[in-house]
Amino acid sequence: MRSFRDAFGEELVRIGESKPDLVVLDVDVSTSTRTRMFATRFPRRFIQLGISEQDAVSTAAGLAVAGKIPVLAGFAMFLMRAWEQIRNTISRDNLNVKIAGTHSGFSDHVDGSSHQCLEDIALMRVLPNFTVVCPADAQATRCLLSQVVERTGPCYLRLGRDNASSIYDQEKLELGKASILADGSDVSLISCGPTLGICLEAVEELRSKGFSCLVLDLHTIKPLDDHSIVQAADTNGIVVVEEHRVQGGLGSAVAEVVSERKPARIVRIGVRDGFGTCSRRYEDLLSLHGITKESIIRAVEALMR
Repeated sequence: MRSFRDAFGEELVRIGESKPDLVVLDVDVSTSTRTRMFATRFPRRFIQLGISEQDAVSTAAGLAVAGKIPVLAGFAMFLMRAWEQIRNTISRDNLNVKIAGTHSGFSDHVDGSSHQCLEDIALMRVLPNFTVVCPADAQATRCLLSQVVERTGPCYLRLGRDNASSIYDQEKLELGKASILADGSDVSLISCGPTLGICLEAVEELRSKGFSCLVLDLHTIKPLDDHSIVQAADTNGIVVVEEHRVQGGLGSAVAEVVSERKPARIVRIGVRDGFGTCSRRYEDLLSLHGITKESIIRAVEALMR
C-alpha cells in the first residue's frame, strides 16, 4: 500500500523541475507532508512559515498576485483555522493558490479527534472559484496534482496519510470527470478518496450474491460531473461512501444534483454526529463509524428490496 503524502512530495519535485514559478509553503510539517523533498531539491523556492496557517494563506495569496504558483501544504484540520483568510483573499480574488490538506479524515488515527478532519469538503466546496479534489490512491494523487497545478485558479486537494489502496496503475484521470471503476445496473456506488477501495471490496462480494453495481470515483467534488451522477441515478438507488461527515460532504453534493435533475433513492455512508478517537489502527476508526464493506453490502441489499 502506497502513501498519499509520498506521492504528493515526489510529484511536487517532478513538477518543480519544469515549472520554475512553483513555490511550496509549509507550516512546520514538512516531514509529515513530505514537502521536505521539494525543500531539499529547491531550497530557494521553499518557504517555512512555522505553525501559522493564517499567515501562510496570506503569504500564498501574495505570491499568487506576484505571478508565482504557490502550493501550501499542511494538515487538513489545521488549515481550516485559516478558512476566513482562504475566503477573503484567495476565493474572493480568484487567486491561483493550491492548498493541499494532508492527513484528512481518520488517517491521523493515533492523534485523536483534534487532528481528524471530517468537515473540510463541506467548508471548501461552498467557496466560489475553488476546485475541490480528493484522489483515491498514490497514482491518482500524482495525476490530479499535475492537473491542479496546470489549472488556473484556487484549488483544494484533499489527501490522506498512508492509507492509499492501489486502485489505479497508469490510468490518466481527467479533472472534473468521474472515473468508472466498475460497470453495473442494479445499484450505483459513488465515493472518493480511500473509501473507494472499500467500495471495490464490497462489489466483489455483491457480485457473488448476484448484484451488479456501478462504481464511480467522483475525485473532483467541485466542479461536479453532473452527467455521470445523473446516469448513476438510472439504477435502483445510489450509495455514497465517504470519510467525512454526511452533512455537507460528497453525499450532500450528489443529493443536490439528483434532487434537481433526476430524483433517486440515496443512502449516505459516512460520519454522523460525533467525533473520532485515538486508535492504533486506521481501519478500526472506519469500522467504529460504519464505513465498512459490510455496511455497503447491507445498503445495496436494502435498496434492492
